Amino acid sequence: MIIKATQKNTRQTARKVRLVANIVKKLPLMDAVNQLAVIEKKSTLVLLKVLRQAIANAIHNHGFALEDLSIKSIIVAPAPQLKRFRAVSRGRAHTIIKRTCHVTVELEAKETKNTNPVVKKAESVVKKVEKAKKTEGVAKIVAPIKKVSTEKVVRKVISTQQTVTKMSNTKQKKGQAK
Repeated sequence: MIIKATQKNTRQTARKVRLVANIVKKLPLMDAVNQLAVIEKKSTLVLLKVLRQAIANAIHNHGFALEDLSIKSIIVAPAPQLKRFRAVSRGRAHTIIKRTCHVTVELEAKETKNTNPVVKKAESVVKKVEKAKKTEGVAKIVAPIKKVSTEKVVRKVISTQQTVTKMSNTKQKKGQAK
């Protein structure tokens, strides 16, 4: 199954974002997240956000485990350009083109016989509760659904994003001090 996440009209050029995307799209999922945390470019934040969104879509909407996911493709397409003008000498104006891009991340999930979406598990628990109410009353307690074992990985993704933002903030402060 293919899971998609898209960010549109990002205020960066497609060429600059594509440089980072080409590095990351060949790697396994966790290695890609770790690599994005290390690369010192502004476009890594954009790719990390879209990648995290795709992971969240796969885990929460479709019930896949993080270990079953891999990057199928990362597509960076040009988007509409903002055209601005800058005043120059002799009453003339030079055009400035502010480029934008669309970033799409596609994850591929391995189909296994044991993997069922969380929705099916919830439906089975509801059926068990209804049977318990009919037969023995409310006294019978059904075991709750076990959470997907990806909490640690999701925390790691969030922490890597925080470190990347800290790194970019410190760079900005250094640039202002000069």
